[in-house]
Amino acid sequence: MVSADGEHALVFNGEIYNYVELRDELRTHGHSFRSTSDTEVLLAAWRQWGEDALDRLVGMFAFAIWDRKRGEVFGARDRFGIKPLFVYHGSDFVILSSEIKAIQASGVYEHRENWRAIARYLVSGQTDESTETCFDGIDQIAAAHAFRLGSSGSVRQRRYYNLPTDIVDTAVTPTRAVGDMLEESVRLQTRSDVPVGVCLSGGIDSTALLCAITRQRRALGDDTPVMALSYNTPDYDESRYLNETIRETGATLLPLEQDVRSMWASLPRVLHFHDEPLHSMNALVGFQLMALARRHGVLVILNGQGADETLAGYSSYYFSHWVTLVLRGRVQQALREIDAYAAAFGANARSLAMRVSRTVMFRALRGLPGYGRAARASRDKELRDNPWFTSEVTTGAPDQGLVPSARLEAVQRLAVTTSPLPLYLRIEDRNSMAHGVEIRVPFLDHRLVSYAMTLPTEWRMRGPWNKYVLREAMRGRIPEGVRTRLDKMGFPTPTGRWFGGELYEPLRAMLDSRAARSRGLFQSDNLVRALDSGRGTDVTNHKYVFRAANIEAWLTMLAERRAERDITVGPVVVRDPSRSGDRQLERSHDRERAVTRKPVLDAQSPARPTD
Repeated sequence: MVSADGEHALVFNGEIYNYVELRDELRTHGHSFRSTSDTEVLLAAWRQWGEDALDRLVGMFAFAIWDRKRGEVFGARDRFGIKPLFVYHGSDFVILSSEIKAIQASGVYEHRENWRAIARYLVSGQTDESTETCFDGIDQIAAAHAFRLGSSGSVRQRRYYNLPTDIVDTAVTPTRAVGDMLEESVRLQTRSDVPVGVCLSGGIDSTALLCAITRQRRALGDDTPVMALSYNTPDYDESRYLNETIRETGATLLPLEQDVRSMWASLPRVLHFHDEPLHSMNALVGFQLMALARRHGVLVILNGQGADETLAGYSSYYFSHWVTLVLRGRVQQALREIDAYAAAFGANARSLAMRVSRTVMFRALRGLPGYGRAARASRDKELRDNPWFTSEVTTGAPDQGLVPSARLEAVQRLAVTTSPLPLYLRIEDRNSMAHGVEIRVPFLDHRLVSYAMTLPTEWRMRGPWNKYVLREAMRGRIPEGVRTRLDKMGFPTPTGRWFGGELYEPLRAMLDSRAARSRGLFQSDNLVRALDSGRGTDVTNHKYVFRAANIEAWLTMLAERRAERDITVGPVVVRDPSRSGDRQLERSHDRERAVTRKPVLDAQSPARPTD
């Protein structure tokens, strides 16, 4: 969109949810509007407030604005990185894009895999923890960052939003505040002139969203059923909770029904849209869910991403909570919390308490001379003994270091900013955009997140209850059976059983192939043995099998893409931090140039419900 005076041009991907309120405010400053879109509001907000406009935006966005008078580009990515923004610096140019494949199709990018990032993924499963991508030279603009690109090519970045660090006791009852904030977030994010649905897992997060939409619609006299998409397997049956929620809301349930072989066959296509490796079979399920939404005309989907990280929903947080209490000198309270948890889940309270004690002791030892060296030696030995990948891969995987703190607040901050939330947001964005469906995440309204991250520990975890403040806020608003359930699922997949059953043959054929064995990445015999040992039952080491198969499919896809676009390939470089220099690893990639060049630009095409 170009301003009326031609001074500013905006390229924008995302949604500004509070555009109506911003438009009303901007009119008081003399702005007039030619459309009803949030795009025009964003452009006007920039012209009125400049960089300060970012503090006023409630939404998900990646945008760039050309300022003709200053001869520079200003851009930003939303606070949590919901929408993507990639950058590539050439010799005398910079490319910004929503997708890596657009940069590859530009004709000026020399294709090079980033084997450091690939090794990290294979060894530890880590993706999206940093601004690095699996392509050398292509990086992400970090979440919550704004940038200025000058005519000289210089790029200056700054962080414009930080998670709060102080724990604050508030006069407002936290349950009321969280309930009201979530209700407001849902109200803003259901603004749309196309059908809105919900990904319903049977858990408290998605149930809270569906019930809020239904409640708000009924208040307006609208009895139109909400579409609820779900995936349920006999291995992880959540039908009891799903049915309870459907009865209360009157929503229309759209279950995903697809055989596993067909889902696996979609892997190359899913990788095409993601450009980078996937983390698990859940990504394939999510892709098919978005296809289901599109078939039923549901173009906007609300889901519960962000709630686990910001409101303390992961089961691992119990342990962090107990350690935090001990570190603060509240040992008796920690023991009471452990006893309550053990009674609810049938665990051994004494064993849990001993684990907490050992963790506190080892954290104290970190400051002693030689501890870091011993920790690195232990990690190096573990890498050398890795039975799944070759030494070139394991020694090339960068050391991510230790978690900076065992305290619950620090663990949650890391989950929001580093892992796993950035990965989950990437999966949701690419899966939905592939089908022209828009995913919205009400739990990541930054006002709700900022408030939740300042709550005292007892409002996050209490006894056997995680997400304690959300559970209390939803009292009387969602079915009681869902509100008080202790177990957590969220579209899980029986991957081990699938790998030992329906997917055994295609997986074995892939990992035992000549191409896979010749790459020099995998210890193929061990991977094949793992498959064979679980045939007909359950493959216990399925996460390593998936990573290897995923990389094999991804590299095959890249070879085909290179052949189509006539992109040449250089030698692989694995950076080995334990040695000086880089070591060159020649791979058996196809280096032949295609006869015809067929550049294809697959830019994202988001649904634009407010335009």
